[in-house]
Amino acid sequence: MTNAGGRLRPIRIVLFLLVWASCSWFGSWEMNTNNAVRLFATLVMVERGEATIDQFDSATTDKAQFGGHLYLDKAPGMSLMAIPAVAALHALSPARSGDYAIFTSASPFARFIRVRTRLAVATGPALLTAIAAMLLFDLALMLTGSAPAALAAAIGYGLGTPAWAWSTSLLGHAPVAALFIIALWAGVRATRGAETRRWPAFVLGLSLGWAVVIEYPTVIAGTAIALWATWRAWRRADRVTVIGLAALGGIIGLLPLAAYNLFAFGDPFQLGYEGVVGFDGMNRGLFGIGVPDPAVLWNITLGHKRGLLWFAPALLLGLWGLFLMIRARATRDIGIVVAAVVAITLLINAGYYYWDGGNSTGPRHSIPLVGVLALGIAPAWAARGRGIGRYLPAEVILLSIAINACMAATDIYGSPIVSFQLRDVVFVPFLNGHLRTFASDWMNWSPGAGFILWETLALPALIWLALAARRIGSVGPEMTKA
Repeated sequence: MTNAGGRLRPIRIVLFLLVWASCSWFGSWEMNTNNAVRLFATLVMVERGEATIDQFDSATTDKAQFGGHLYLDKAPGMSLMAIPAVAALHALSPARSGDYAIFTSASPFARFIRVRTRLAVATGPALLTAIAAMLLFDLALMLTGSAPAALAAAIGYGLGTPAWAWSTSLLGHAPVAALFIIALWAGVRATRGAETRRWPAFVLGLSLGWAVVIEYPTVIAGTAIALWATWRAWRRADRVTVIGLAALGGIIGLLPLAAYNLFAFGDPFQLGYEGVVGFDGMNRGLFGIGVPDPAVLWNITLGHKRGLLWFAPALLLGLWGLFLMIRARATRDIGIVVAAVVAITLLINAGYYYWDGGNSTGPRHSIPLVGVLALGIAPAWAARGRGIGRYLPAEVILLSIAINACMAATDIYGSPIVSFQLRDVVFVPFLNGHLRTFASDWMNWSPGAGFILWETLALPALIWLALAARRIGSVGPEMTKA
């Protein structure tokens, strides 16, 4: 087992680098109003030490208004995460946002925003998604004892779901998906075996607390994970330590939200959502969330226009694996909490007034579920037969990677009026060469050449990972009974 552990380390490193580089290589449109307003909030904090975004009024339709001033109308987590990147460029470059005339099309101002967005993405969403892929590999390995199965789950999530494409932006959906994986991994690590594991317990609470700072609705699915972890910890002799450290981590994770609200509004409990302008649907129900609509539930899952499973067929394997997890006594509790997170996320999306996300390729509000559901790919892979059907999971995962490579390279802010987004927003623009890559944005390469360079580096890495995992094979079951 020790020898296997040493051979697993290079897999973890290459997996992390592959996912992080893939998320950082492609770039979404920086001036999308939902993305840009988060960076505007970061800019005013770094440049002027304030929260008002009045100067960017003409550049975004997403904003909140209080007392004659405009503010960020989102949860502040992504804006806060972008501070290190923006502050570093602020120190290294004399350029300031006020130096430019504000135009949302191709302009010096748009380039100024693009540089800061790309760096903030590389040090924020891309980093979280890569960490989550690595921890999902670890968690799936504990679940199945199979390195190939664990790799299938990690790659299926990191490159085979829209978490990849949404990790190229400053929207919070992909980071929340990553944080749910981190919390699930930490919950299992903190509550298995006799040894007291303090850091995983703390990370469990920290990740769930920070997820709420990024997207407020995650408090419901996050609570499901917290209750599950508490149930696992309650039977342990060290339950006070484990639960106490998790609670401490949760409080620390939430503190930036109170601090930002106090800084921006003078009240730690006032939310930007309360002042949203131009979106009257936010006044319905609880900040726009009401009773789930079955028709919307169909549209966000299987609907041909923007259903999630069209963009991530690998999640079909996840659903099968979820059934296998719930059926097996040793993994039943994990399967149940994954099912709860998936159901809660979908029901919230189905009950949201702006359920389609506006300009969004696929159902972006459902992205937080893709990471935990991808865990099911591991038991599905491990349970595949020995006939010709044993190759089907690999084929489905490769199809998912191909779809999401095209999506990451083209446009995550797809038109809501097209009839079939996968064709009209992803495949057609891809074939027409409408791509965004690091090489085409900053090195004056053609978009196609930038994509080919990614392929040239990524495909050998994928092949090496598959061969390395196959050589290791089974490492013995590590999952203790729930």
